[in-house]
Amino acid sequence: MSNALDVITFGEAMMMLVADRPGPIEQAQAFHKRTAGAETNVAIGLARLGLKVGWASRLGADSMGRYLLAEMQREGIDCSHVISDPSQRTATLFKGQVTDGSDPPIEYHRKGSAASQMQAADIDEVWLLGARHLHSTGVFPAIAANCYEIGRKTMALMRAAGKTVSFDPNLRPTLWASMQHMRAGINALAFGADWIFPGIEEGRLLTGEQTPEAIANFYLVQGASLVVVKLGAEGAYFDNGHEQGYVPGCPVTTVVDTVGAGDGFAVGVVSGLLEGLDLRKAVQRGAWIGARAVQVLGDTEGLPTRRELEQAGL
Repeated sequence: MSNALDVITFGEAMMMLVADRPGPIEQAQAFHKRTAGAETNVAIGLARLGLKVGWASRLGADSMGRYLLAEMQREGIDCSHVISDPSQRTATLFKGQVTDGSDPPIEYHRKGSAASQMQAADIDEVWLLGARHLHSTGVFPAIAANCYEIGRKTMALMRAAGKTVSFDPNLRPTLWASMQHMRAGINALAFGADWIFPGIEEGRLLTGEQTPEAIANFYLVQGASLVVVKLGAEGAYFDNGHEQGYVPGCPVTTVVDTVGAGDGFAVGVVSGLLEGLDLRKAVQRGAWIGARAVQVLGDTEGLPTRRELEQAGL
């Protein structure tokens, strides 16, 4: 069992092209190549901490797909269940630069991508159930009905097998037919998770509650064993039904780009809990990694190595 995976995730990776200067994307003269994707951000972060991570997806058999596959393999991620499909194309996105800490302009080119063609039949149940934990988000299930079914089925399989499942709502309203559909779809997935990590505004939208305590209770009543509500610069609130509390945010001198902060937070909490840290320390780790993530341009540059984590005493 020494070769068994710690964490598996299913999701779409995109090649991200980051503008070389602030301002509208169309005024950029050059772009820096990066990886992007909520699920792969978490996979990379966990792998850098030494956890054994598997990622399942589809990519086009194009230069962008080859780039993404090579980057994930370089991070030490098990990509044995990533299909390279010569009949499909890999998703891409363009991201602008900002200097004031606001959300950067982003232009997606993902409709009809290879990953959106994944089917529930692609799930290798033996491989999946060999892992200790599944991390899922609300992004991949939103890109197509078949991807939603993958999210629902993988979560149900893991819980039925007594494994743990974490879920980050990671709301993308533009991918849903309506706000009503998004609330219902995301909550249906969240109710199938053990650990749920909503942001405060996400939690308010999804539950109709206003306070971190009430948001957490909403999901605990539905069967979650832990809810951590992300509060941005203010830190986070956690509640597992027995222990509740607030963890302060980590000081940040300059916010460069907030994209990926929630993924970094998930890396900290998931890794901490799987390693047996007590709950407060796991959330503190999440807050620290999330703070690192907002101080860099790409989605993964702020994700620490195990050595950096240990140097920080986390």
